[in-house]
Amino acid sequence: MASNGQSNSKNQVVVVVVPFPAQGHLNQLLHFSRLILSHNIPVHYVGTSIHNRQATIRGQGWDPNIHFHHFKVPHFVSPPPILNSETKFPSHMLPSFEASLHLREPVAELMQSLSSVFKRVVVIHDTYMASVVQDAKNIANVENYMFVSTCAFTAFTSIWERMGKTPIESSHIIDVPSMEGCFTNQFVDFMIAQMEFCEFSNGSIYNTNRVIEGPYLELIEKITCNKKHWAVGPFNPLTIDQEKKDSKGRHSCMEWLDKQETNSVIYVSFGTTTTLTDEEIEQIATGLKQSKIKFIWVLRDADKGDIFDKNEGKRGELSKGFEERVEGMGFVVRDWAPQLEILSHPSTGGFMSHCGWNSTLETISMGVPIAAWPMHSDQPRNCVLITQVLKIGLVVKDWAKRHKLVTASNIENVVRRLMETTEGDEMRERAIKLKNVVGTSMDEGGVSRIEMDSFIAHITR
Repeated sequence: MASNGQSNSKNQVVVVVVPFPAQGHLNQLLHFSRLILSHNIPVHYVGTSIHNRQATIRGQGWDPNIHFHHFKVPHFVSPPPILNSETKFPSHMLPSFEASLHLREPVAELMQSLSSVFKRVVVIHDTYMASVVQDAKNIANVENYMFVSTCAFTAFTSIWERMGKTPIESSHIIDVPSMEGCFTNQFVDFMIAQMEFCEFSNGSIYNTNRVIEGPYLELIEKITCNKKHWAVGPFNPLTIDQEKKDSKGRHSCMEWLDKQETNSVIYVSFGTTTTLTDEEIEQIATGLKQSKIKFIWVLRDADKGDIFDKNEGKRGELSKGFEERVEGMGFVVRDWAPQLEILSHPSTGGFMSHCGWNSTLETISMGVPIAAWPMHSDQPRNCVLITQVLKIGLVVKDWAKRHKLVTASNIENVVRRLMETTEGDEMRERAIKLKNVVGTSMDEGGVSRIEMDSFIAHITR
């Protein structure tokens, strides 16, 4: 376990970060930890040794000065993803989610021990980990802030629905897909159990930005009244060094990208929690080949609860000889792909994505338009933000038709529209404009910098 790490920050404040053990959540809070650390405030990042290792192995731009606490939880089973399941939600990961709730006791002990050393302990926890930090309310100098891992648009629609859609005058409210099919019943129960502990938070932090979602943050503020909200994103690095040409650490797909023309490649990746069926893999393969557009395709199984457990389930396979047939035109990645490097590369002109918020914000901050194929959770509503509100993407699969197979011709059509038409060029222009305003918002005097400074001033007051 890490030491308390004496603070040289203003007012002797220390931050404890409690992420949810899924990649898109671990990653966001690891990046946020780095931002807090840059303000000279010590950060303690809490998790199991498995999930802390996962976060750091995959983290681009994390800081070695973060204090990691590897706490033990009961052993959990780590089955492979369920193929051909009724929903795409990764229900095979539920045992690891439930095991992580046993962090309550060690986290309470950590808060207690830090509270005797520091003037104030600031706990930042994922929404889904609210019960783990519930003892914060019993320690006088501990404050507790909730991290919302999705966009303000999706967060607002969920809160508003829970409140019975009380009438609000706003031109920004649009129809969104129902939540049907987004989660399993077990995970809905898990979320409901966490929600009752969220009311103890002193405010909420969003990995988003008012230049992207200002109206939806204002709507959240309007309906939640007494809570403070800070939009301090994007947390991920905005500039990626593409000059590591001879670096041994550089992924082989990057050398392939270096040889392609500007905006000529579509990047295809459905995140860490999606399992494709054999039929879907076949249709994507055929659609990409028929489109004649260059592509990088990350084809890997969904993460298991323990990504280091090597007992493999059945892997989705490409038809024999596919990679030879697309040689020069396509590059298939079977391992962990350097997503930020790929998205920031000048050759990348589009991203076929599941619309997870982490991936969506990364692609917005790199100025790349999206072919949107939502799979589960918040993704169908994030898709609406991308395609209808920000207008920087096309729909590959409509949520209402989620049980239908997306055909190769549909995939070919969307890829060509995004990469070869005026419509696609206009989306690319809008995406680049958005990237630029997001970049400016992070500079001195920019809206996101002001929000971050306000949050730091608040916790160090």
